Amino acid sequence: MLAPVILAASRSDKMRRFISAAPGTKQVVDRFIAGETVDQVVPVIEDAAAKGLEVTLDVVGEDITTPEQAADARDAYLELIERLKDLGLGTKAEMSVKLSMFGQSLDGGHELALANVRPVVEAAAAIGTTVTLDAEDHTTLDSMFAIHEELRKDFPQTGCVIQAYLFRTEDDARRLAAAGSRVRIVKGAYKEPASVAYQDKAEIDKAYVRILRILMEGEGYPMIGSHDPRLIAIAQELGRRAGRKLDEYEFQMLYGIRSEEHLRLAAEGHRMRVYTAYGTDWYGYFMRRLAEKPANLLFFGRSILTKG
Repeated sequence: MLAPVILAASRSDKMRRFISAAPGTKQVVDRFIAGETVDQVVPVIEDAAAKGLEVTLDVVGEDITTPEQAADARDAYLELIERLKDLGLGTKAEMSVKLSMFGQSLDGGHELALANVRPVVEAAAAIGTTVTLDAEDHTTLDSMFAIHEELRKDFPQTGCVIQAYLFRTEDDARRLAAAGSRVRIVKGAYKEPASVAYQDKAEIDKAYVRILRILMEGEGYPMIGSHDPRLIAIAQELGRRAGRKLDEYEFQMLYGIRSEEHLRLAAEGHRMRVYTAYGTDWYGYFMRRLAEKPANLLFFGRSILTKG
């Protein structure tokens, strides 16, 4: 299995330098990263809106080692929200945030992350949109869920992410599938030990379907994060069985992957949201995209071999 090797490389400074310097890297990074600045990502948002798509925006960057860097991450999101407000795009774009960027792993990180993310959630609500808290490795989840619960007291539309490969997630889904909740389900993209997560793809897929059924039969708003045609079809069937209208759940897919499928689902009347990452600190995000799908790695390898 290549995925564990790639995920390990995502934390290696030596590999970061090698990948960044490779002549074919930019071509592949541009496939998954919409730009480095707010100005570069605005046309992507406008183009998506014109096609009947919505977006969720992720300012990439996870190597936060000081409170000052965490404050910079907060300010980057506040800048983004101000631009969305000026352009009248608030209802077409939400934000996804990783609490690691807001200082979660630092001393006093839980309180620091909550203090940094709250003004982002508040500013998002003021322009008619919301924020979803991304899931990271299993050691961070109790803190993430506690922050999610705290934010929902004032901003009940705040969403969160659950990962199908973790053993705990079915219980988390039952707790979260309540009225007013917004929950994105993904397979999971971090290297997790066998003590806490399924390792076999077939077992992960089965867990995904079990959890998706819990969400669809619940009272919240499921957000299906998957590019897998089989899981998309199963989600549609579970939605029908649960009596859900097409605007009572949504699909989410990554920018640069299966773009025609984005348009197909939107044309069928589904809400289709494109997870759109941008920023200069792209390495960790990029490596997880390679780990998720062998075709991405092959594409990257061919790009390196045919450049320079």
